[in-house]
Amino acid sequence: MDIRKLVKKEVSDLKAYNAKGIPCRIKLDANESPFGFADAVKRIAGIKTNRYPDPEAKALKRLIAKDLEVKPENILFGNGSDELIYYLITTFGGPVSYPVPTFAMYGIIGQALGEKKIEIPLDKDFDLDVDRFLTVIAREKPGLLFLSSPNNPTGNCFSTDRILKIIEASQGIIVVDEAYQPFSGEAGMLPLLKDYRNLVIMRTLSKIGLAALRVGFMIADPEIINEVNKVRLPFNLNSFSQAVAAAALKQKKEFRISVETIVSERERLLEEMEMIEGITPFPSEANFILFRMEDPDFIYAALLKKGILVRNVKDAVKGCLRVTAGTPKENTAFLKALKEIARCFAQER
Repeated sequence: MDIRKLVKKEVSDLKAYNAKGIPCRIKLDANESPFGFADAVKRIAGIKTNRYPDPEAKALKRLIAKDLEVKPENILFGNGSDELIYYLITTFGGPVSYPVPTFAMYGIIGQALGEKKIEIPLDKDFDLDVDRFLTVIAREKPGLLFLSSPNNPTGNCFSTDRILKIIEASQGIIVVDEAYQPFSGEAGMLPLLKDYRNLVIMRTLSKIGLAALRVGFMIADPEIINEVNKVRLPFNLNSFSQAVAAAALKQKKEFRISVETIVSERERLLEEMEMIEGITPFPSEANFILFRMEDPDFIYAALLKKGILVRNVKDAVKGCLRVTAGTPKENTAFLKALKEIARCFAQER
């Protein structure tokens, strides 16, 4: 039997998301925080392993609702943001539209669910091309439109006025994915939630030191939450993640210090990378920096030989790699290696 003949065409044509574990001394490829919350793990000691988790994650929901100044009924949790993307597309259908380059899972999940994908190129400044979006909205009437701001892998926030034009023109659901908002000087779209019933905001705890927990959440009108909740798998957020997340989120001082350190290190990386011949870094509002060079494969491989892993995103953004802001020590090692490699590359030319 040829199993491939039994697979849906949409899935057969898919290319799996590349999340390989590559051994390295310094890991700066996955936009993880270099700072964790080991003390919070102590909270799992009293968990009853023979019982299912709280299906609504009520304690964690109340905690986040209070911090964001929204009501608990405005929040729905997912096993990471990926699961919420899956639920949103399952609930509202397509076409599914998004700018490119951006987070790959919007397209992967949309295709897996058999929905039409509409990719809209960003402009030369990595901002939203409003005219193209408005044309697609008028012609295709997408059921869902995903906007990652700050955007991955470009690192920039999209212009608020352009986002608003898209929201106001759309008859579908607009999802603003704010996974990297904690590192941004921008306020985000949360204050506008009360003005637009078709607006959904996604957040995650993965980028701020809790990636191991896989806790994502969406904030939206209660009617949207109720509809998406119909397709949510029962007990999707396990007891361990709920307990550790709740304990960690109470450590507000530690969170603030870690975010401030990452932002400071991101700016140091940008400043020093701008001084390296042959390297063009782009300003970022996230916890990573996109940078361009003549031969990204050579630079990527040379860094890996020195034990430093970054992300090769040349297929998404021509000639580019992406580096996550690590600890000060890790960033110093990365900069030293990059300078040496760039100097050797220039001499060999």
